[in-house]
Amino acid sequence: MLIIVDPHSGVPVYRQLMDQIKFHITTGLLKPGDELPSTRTLSSELGVNPMTISKAYSFLEREDVVERRPGRPLVVKSLPGETIKDKKMDQLKESLSSTVTMVKQLGIEYEEALKTFRELLEDKSDATAHYKEDDK
Repeated sequence: MLIIVDPHSGVPVYRQLMDQIKFHITTGLLKPGDELPSTRTLSSELGVNPMTISKAYSFLEREDVVERRPGRPLVVKSLPGETIKDKKMDQLKESLSSTVTMVKQLGIEYEEALKTFRELLEDKSDATAHYKEDDK
């Protein structure tokens, strides 16, 4: 599991961890039943305070994304198919929101922005074709 934190991004490190773990789950990199690294292990790998990792894991547990098992590592919970689709759409919306803000700030016309987005999607469609199977 690849996690990169940027302490200077303006986003709290625990939030960066949560977002990246949820992204890994949504994309299928982490599957139901997969174990997350221990707090100590991830803390050591990232050079982050263990309490920060613990906070991120606690929030993920509250959001019903992971399951805590006494004396054992946290595991990714199984999500119904519709929930996975919803999570993917949430990820997309979150990612595009800053782009939408930029489009508005630059004063780019609605149709022009949509045209550019469509062109980019078509250019990238070959590279992401294998993900479409997962959505079925």
